[in-house]
Amino acid sequence: MSLKQQLGSGEPQYGLWLGLANAYTAEICAGSGADWVLVDGEHAPNTLTTVLGQLQSVRGLVEVVARPPDHDPTRIKQYLDLGVRNLLVPMVETPEQAIEVVAATRYPPAGTRGVASMLNRATDFGPHADYLRVAHESICLFMQIESAAGLESVREIASVPGVDGIFVGPADLAASLGHLGNPRHPAVREAIDHVLETAQTAGVHSGLYASSPADGREWTTKGAALVAVGSDVGVLQRGTQKLFQEVRGDIIPNGW
Repeated sequence: MSLKQQLGSGEPQYGLWLGLANAYTAEICAGSGADWVLVDGEHAPNTLTTVLGQLQSVRGLVEVVARPPDHDPTRIKQYLDLGVRNLLVPMVETPEQAIEVVAATRYPPAGTRGVASMLNRATDFGPHADYLRVAHESICLFMQIESAAGLESVREIASVPGVDGIFVGPADLAASLGHLGNPRHPAVREAIDHVLETAQTAGVHSGLYASSPADGREWTTKGAALVAVGSDVGVLQRGTQKLFQEVRGDIIPNGW
């Protein structure tokens, strides 16, 4: 089932951020029960090759969202050619940027995506003859709102044809609003509320990176559909810390 179909079910879709840039750990995480995983090309040390490896390792296990380093159409084209069909594009601040991103996911004359179907993993290297005609139908495109400028333009961004959803980046948004390191500040929470409400009004999906599973559940009651509730880095860090705290008696073991 595609991510578009999963979102169309009306049920919250809970995901896990992948920052270890490793196909082996991605495969483990894909079997964890997540509805989707995100391969991060912005803040994790991913290259096109490591993105490809993770796509291959989790194929058939879970839907993959990929975040390119920025909204450069060239990198978006490369991700799509690798077989990425769900994109989270960071730091979108204007409707003009959103229009450019949408165009980068469409072949001419509807857009600007370069055509190379025989070299394209997304077409299985050629056999899917109708791919060029229908590729845009399976692409799910989220714009990430992470700044005061993006917040100001969120209504116009959400209204751009081809935008499937709006995703909040609480950490960067908090910094932009003057609350660096405090994404739970009331002003930031109010801004997130505004983004979720605006997305609903515009008829598109919304999502965010939640600070905890409980926080994620809370945001779904306010309309969030695509919710990240942790990362592979965080799970590994907390798990190993807990392991050694327990063996040294620092905390009371409560099972695994």
